[in-house]
This record gives sequence, structure tokens and C-alpha cells, in this order.
Amino acid sequence: MAAFSMLDILRNFRRKACGTALTGAGSALAVMCLGAPSLWAAGEGSSSGQPLLYSAHGALSHAMQAPGVVAQTQHSPDRQALFTRDGQKVPPSSAVRKDTAADAKQAASTFIRNMGMQPHPYSNYPSEQFGVYGENGRELLERVNIPLHEGDPITNDGPPLPRPEALFQKMRWNEWLRERGVAFMLDNTNEFAGAITSPTKGLGLKQGASNSGQYSFENDIDWNKLAGIRGFQTHIIGVGRYGISASKMFGDNVNPSQEIYGGGGNVVFHLIHFYGEETLWGGRLNIAAGRMSTNTDFANSPIYCNFMNNAFCGNPKAVTDSYTRSSYPGTSWGARVRGRPTNSTYIQVGIYFPERGIYGVQENRTGFKFNGATISGVVTPIEAGWEPEFGKQHLPGHYKVGFAPDTSDHYLGVYNPPNRRNGWRTLMTIPNCPTCQGVGDEVPGTGKRRNFNWSLWFLADQMIMRNKTQDTPEGGLVAFFDAYWNKAATAMRGKLYAFGLVDTGFWPARPLDTVGVSFSYTGSSRYTRDAQRFQIEHGMAPAPGSAYYESGGAPLMWGSYGVQRWGSTLEATYRIHVMRGVTFAPDFQYYFNPGMQRVLKDAAMLGFKSHVQFF
Repeated sequence: MAAFSMLDILRNFRRKACGTALTGAGSALAVMCLGAPSLWAAGEGSSSGQPLLYSAHGALSHAMQAPGVVAQTQHSPDRQALFTRDGQKVPPSSAVRKDTAADAKQAASTFIRNMGMQPHPYSNYPSEQFGVYGENGRELLERVNIPLHEGDPITNDGPPLPRPEALFQKMRWNEWLRERGVAFMLDNTNEFAGAITSPTKGLGLKQGASNSGQYSFENDIDWNKLAGIRGFQTHIIGVGRYGISASKMFGDNVNPSQEIYGGGGNVVFHLIHFYGEETLWGGRLNIAAGRMSTNTDFANSPIYCNFMNNAFCGNPKAVTDSYTRSSYPGTSWGARVRGRPTNSTYIQVGIYFPERGIYGVQENRTGFKFNGATISGVVTPIEAGWEPEFGKQHLPGHYKVGFAPDTSDHYLGVYNPPNRRNGWRTLMTIPNCPTCQGVGDEVPGTGKRRNFNWSLWFLADQMIMRNKTQDTPEGGLVAFFDAYWNKAATAMRGKLYAFGLVDTGFWPARPLDTVGVSFSYTGSSRYTRDAQRFQIEHGMAPAPGSAYYESGGAPLMWGSYGVQRWGSTLEATYRIHVMRGVTFAPDFQYYFNPGMQRVLKDAAMLGFKSHVQFF
């Protein structure tokens, strides 16, 4: 109320002063009143429903569009008598508009903005993200990585809909829909990579290159704008994917060189997200439910996809080692509740119902299988985060820890040593094992069913230096470190560690470019190692150079040529902002122990990642 009262007092004072000044031609105050690009005009015009009247010296508020004011302007020798409204010339007879009452809330909002006290919605990103890379759907997960601030005092609504910069930024039909709360986006991500080193000989491997990518369609609806349902939004995302990963050619089956590969079902349109979310209390509480990816909200970060390797871009592979943690583009039925007790902390908990075969074409090729016939249990992840801002430059950081237990059945390729209690089970086959073919099907100890699993993670990223670039207010040098652990008895990957640096806006001449370097370490679980050793010791693996290798098959569980222990990837990339909505990123990757296998030579790759946001 205080802001509204002060605004009314100032506006009344200005009206009286300008009215008095305009009775005498040539008055300095009259010139000031006529020529001011009025802050009040912006506040009054938007609430009156009528476009503003413009002179050569700026907007005239509806309060100033009185016959005396217009006549005085037309006859002043030092003033231009031409008036425009919405860019069109206005004849003198229609230039006069009656004064209308200003909407108090809108006027106050305009006053606050012009005085440098702009109210922040709980997203601290601008409404249009210039140069920020993000496949469709990625900006939705950024909402868990942004401080609350003080909420939106005007509408108390949800966060703004995603609006990345685009090749065709302002098409009339799309702008008309956005004004009514309906956003459509179409983009393409393409990734090419090729080995520049020769592979290990005698195993049927080869040196080669391949291309993969996806086009995606996204629809987001703000139902407050569309139908007056405050805080409610819906999100639909579908993709079409193509190509294969090049790193498979030299034997890596753990960290694909192209993260965009796989899971799309080889169909024109594969449905991914189909869910709604409700934002309450200025962002203090957010509830989402529908067809969702578990790892869109949990154990993830928008920093990851500055890179191309699948060690952690997309979704970290250690977290997605089990089918129960649905990963983009796989989804399951679920719900998630996120609360923010303070501006810089949050806690979120979810409940998801994983389905067997979500990545296979037999059960979920198109993404439209909604009946839940293959639901196998319940996953209940929980994550707590701290999002501080340090120093005078308000350097943002994100620190989060999470835990995800599940009750699903697991028949994974892990080894359980024979004993009196399980001796009769040691020769059971592995049901529904997508990576075990031919020789690797029957492995002693691998048929034991387990119905409890868990994973644990810690993620941290911190901006350590801010770059002063006008176009990228979030630009700066960011360091990150991530750690993931899985229950060894139900996972092929036991752990993953990653760290790196990402810098945006470091070059004043190229403020929208980004450079990054990352390193990841992946270690197998001891159960995986024991099972593969048993295969080798008991003659279950063909000899090197046999016809089996020449056919392109891998002899051991999980598509391995030797016992899987550990492997690492080093990646360096430079993302070039080519033009509005277009980025191109040359990329270098180096594999230490490809596929966590010491029997394979290290490999180096060159490639690129491009992204085009059409609208």
C-alpha cells in the first residue's frame, strides 16, 4: 500500500505541475512535460487497454492527451506536430483520448521496475536465454538448480516457460500463443565422432566414425495465462532419434561417445514427458505428476550437457545403470514434491513406478504405453540441496546429496559364489538380459533374484569467477565435482567420479561462447568382476581370434572382451555461438581402458556437437 500511495502522490503532483506549465507556451516545465518519455505513460497505458499516443519526444500518457495539450503541441514552433500510435500516423481529430483510471497493481509494478527495484520471479534466469545451450526439456531441469529469491509479488505464479534464443525467434503465430501461455519449441541436436587411433587387433574391432542425433518437439502451457488456473503448468516432450555411437566400434560399452544415441525406439515420434506441475506460495512448493524421467529432477545438473560423452551428459550412466531409474528418453509413472524452506535450500522426494523394458522396443517403442502392466516395484528418491551465493559478485553454487532405494526385482549379471544354500541356483539363466547373448547367457550364480536396490550421489558446482558480459548474466568460470555409488550386487557400474571446468563469457569479443574440460572415472562392481573371471576360468569365453570374435560378438557378460575393472574419459570442447539459435562445438575425447577393459588399447576421438533451436 505504501508503494501505491507514493505512486499516486507523485502522479498527482506531476499532473498538476504539467497542467499549470502547459497554460503558458515556451515554459521550460512545459517542454519537460511534453518531451519526457513518461514512466507514468507506461504504467497507465497498459492498464487502460488503449495504445499510447506518441510524439517525437516520447510517449504521452492518457492523462496528457487532453485537447489543450494536443493543440499546444501542434502550434509550438519547436515541436513536431506528428502523432503516432502503434507505429501508425494519427490525425489530429483522433489524437485526443479520454483519461482512464490506471490499474494500481500494474502501475506499481512499472514504478518499481523503473526505479531499479525489479521484482524477481523465483527463477533467476532471464525470460529469454541468449546463447545458453539446451536441448528441449533441459531447461525444465534447471528449475531445481536456481535459488528461490523472493517470489513474484505481482502474480504469485509459477516460473516462466522455457524460452531459449531461436533461429526463428518471433514468428507471429508463436508470439500470439506465448502471450496466451502456450509455448511450442522445435530443435535438433546432432553429434558426430570418429576414432583417430586404431583399435586392439584380433577382436573384430575397427576404427571408424558415426553420426547420431535427435529432433525434439516440446509444448509447455501456462494455465494461469490460458485459463486462470494459477501456478499450474503442463509439459509434453517427444523426440525422434537416429544414428549409432562410434565408441562401440573400438569396444567401449560403458561411456558412449555420443550421449544422444539410443532409447528413441526408431520411430518418428517417441513420447517422453507428459506431466503437469503446480507451483504454490511463490515457488516455496512445487508438485509434479505424470509420465516423468526420474533423473530429470534427481541426480542431475544442466552443466553436464556442455559435453558430449555419455559418462554424465544426458543422465550420469552410473545412476542409470538400473532400469528402475528412468532416464531421458525413458519415462515411468511418478510424482515429485519439492519444497524450499529457505531461499537457498530445497528438499525433494519422489515416488516412481519403474517398468521393465522401458528402453526396449518390445514394451515401450513409442512411449505411449500407459497401462503399467510391467511395473515391477517402487522407487522413492530423496534429495536435499543448498544453493548459496558467495561474495560481492553473488557467485552461485549448487550442492546436493541424494539417496534412491527401490523394491523392484533385479536379475542382473552379477556373481553370487556357490554355497550350500544357493548351489542349485548357480546355473540359472539370466532372464531378459539385453546385453547377454549366446555364450554369456548361462553364468554360475547369476540367476539369483534380488528385490532391493539403492544408489547414492553427491553433486557440487560452484562459480569461482564471474565474467562481466552483458549478454550472459550467468556467465562465468564454474567448477564441478560429482560422485555416484550403486549397490554392488545389482549393478554393473559400482561407482563414478567426475570433475571439470566450464567457462562462458570469458572472451569479450565472443561473450556467448563456452569452453569446457572434464574427466570421469567409472569403476565396475565386484560382482561383475567375479562373474567375468568365472567365465574365463571355466572356459566359457571363446579364444581370441575365433569366429565368434570375427562375427562382432563380445564373449563376456555386459558385452566385454575382458574383465571390467575401471575406465576413464577425458573430454575438451569449445562451443561456438554461430548465430541466434545455432551453436557448434568441436570436441575431443580420450578413453583410458575403453569399456573399463585393460585388454583394449586407449582410444582418441574427434568430433563435434551442434544444436539448432528453430523456434
